[in-house]
Amino acid sequence: MERENWTTVTEIILIGLPTTEALQGLLFFIFLLDYLVTVLGNTLIITLILVDYRLHSPMYFFLSNLCFSEILTTTCAVPKMLAGFLSKRNRISFSECFTQSYFYFLSGCTEFILFAVMSCDRYVAICHPLQYPTIMTNLLCVHLAILSWVGSFLLILPSTILKARLTYCGPNVIDHIFCDSAPLLHLACADIHAIELLDFLSSLVLLISSLSLTIVSYAYIISTILKIPSGQGQQKAFATCASHFTVVSMGYGISIFVYVRPSQESTLHLNKILFILSSVITPLMNPFIFSLRNESMKNALKDMFSKGQEFLKRMMCM
Repeated sequence: MERENWTTVTEIILIGLPTTEALQGLLFFIFLLDYLVTVLGNTLIITLILVDYRLHSPMYFFLSNLCFSEILTTTCAVPKMLAGFLSKRNRISFSECFTQSYFYFLSGCTEFILFAVMSCDRYVAICHPLQYPTIMTNLLCVHLAILSWVGSFLLILPSTILKARLTYCGPNVIDHIFCDSAPLLHLACADIHAIELLDFLSSLVLLISSLSLTIVSYAYIISTILKIPSGQGQQKAFATCASHFTVVSMGYGISIFVYVRPSQESTLHLNKILFILSSVITPLMNPFIFSLRNESMKNALKDMFSKGQEFLKRMMCM
């Protein structure tokens, strides 16, 4: 094909989920409810961590960053998905597509770095409890949080620049729910193998390095906990890690299966299901996992609701 005969893509059509018209209204309601609960749940946790002095510790500081990244992840994906249920052809401009893809992967990369940081925090807290206040200082926690976000920004920036410089000549249809990297690349009128390899290596380095650090941290944590003579002490130590370990297992399991492959073109339909799990279901479950399996969080929630009830009673008596 000659370059002068190419038609530059200016907008993209997202096929989305294959559904009937009767089902679209139901799916719209389900995903809208999911989105609202996810945003409200994660915002509630961030608010609790900010206002309750009992949650002013490194573990909850990193958790608030994780909750913010979850809000960003689901906001990148769900609103456009909802718009697709209401329109016959879900169109998105080329610039919006790149923006959606960039911020989605930015939040995703940040989550994995935060997983590793949180596991190191639990390692210091359980394996070196006496040195914990002097090691995990406020300044170090802020630096680690900044590292998580800036590191993610720098990790995905080279690949994003290379993709943006490609010529996209169509077709302009992506068989996905959002502007994922693999289907977007296959619209380019150029050799994309080098960029696919770069994406693969970036994903591999991020996931394997953060997962390795998490596994090593938890190996030391479990070894230390098993040495505690008291069964009650072991249970309490395990309880402080249970929520984090559950979320980490879900996050790594889905993402390794989806993104750490040299080519993803043959499994795009499966990726739709896994995308919903990682960007819709997991962000919805995280607030419940961290609140229902954490005594400090549950106590903070009870106090907040009690204060809210007292405030309402006073307002009604006025």
